[in-house]
Amino acid sequence: MVSSPRNCLVVCGPTASGKTALGVALAQEFGGEILSADSRQVYRGMDIGTGKDLHEYTTPRGSVPYHLIDICAPEEIYTLHHYQRDFYAAFRDIRARARLPVVVGGTGLYIEAVLRHYRIPNVPEDPELREELMRADIGELLPRLRELDPGLYRNTDRSSKKRVVRALEIALYARNHKIERGEENPPPIEPLVLAVRWPRQELRARIDRRLAERLAGGMIEEVERILRSGIRRDRFDLFGMEYRHVAAYLDGTVSRQEMERNLRHAIHRLAKRQETWFRGMERRRIPLYWIDRADPDRAAHLVRKAGVC
Repeated sequence: MVSSPRNCLVVCGPTASGKTALGVALAQEFGGEILSADSRQVYRGMDIGTGKDLHEYTTPRGSVPYHLIDICAPEEIYTLHHYQRDFYAAFRDIRARARLPVVVGGTGLYIEAVLRHYRIPNVPEDPELREELMRADIGELLPRLRELDPGLYRNTDRSSKKRVVRALEIALYARNHKIERGEENPPPIEPLVLAVRWPRQELRARIDRRLAERLAGGMIEEVERILRSGIRRDRFDLFGMEYRHVAAYLDGTVSRQEMERNLRHAIHRLAKRQETWFRGMERRRIPLYWIDRADPDRAAHLVRKAGVC
């Protein structure tokens, strides 16, 4: 283990890997508070589809405080720039109270952006441009982004069309505007990064089981309620696969069986992309310590050995 002092614990992993329960257990053990690293859990009222699992923050040993969940309405524009700003504010607050920040989530870009202090531009969304770009194939968008801004191209999750479109939005805006690029003096962060992993078939079984639980627990009704709230459909479609696939079922374009099958396959692909991102973090010189099957004893041992405080 590296001997430098650690002031932050990160628990990351693909969807349905048990990272939230592990993060909560470690936060309780080491006097921590959770900082969510999920691009969708910031939105109020989007609970089941985003997998907030808020019940996991309350255990027989007590409740664990959490941050960056339920902080804005779905109609609001909340970007990576906003997340980084709010993360640093919460991080400073937790450290000022002599508590341990425990970052938990599966959005690798968000985790990397705060750990590596990316200078994220503050650029407004352009709904018309975004709608136009979303109609194009990702194979057309990527060369355009690379030509406009090679640096932004390198730091974008190129497996996600939504993130490629956002990157193009930024690159096109920057041609004619001076833009603010993140915080100049972010807090020093020395993380211990734990990455949860499972054998592929076991993870798929966990994903399928959790999806069945969420559908039985009201996810379809949640999507229906959000649609009835009057939110723009182009914006709604950016909230992720659960919302898009369930909305297609509610529209009558697919059957319930087709919706469930398509959604299972989409979540399997998401998990694979997440695993690829975390392995890429290692190549980008962020040391990861792998935790097989979210083993809490192995994780706690590593935290103690690293001297995280």
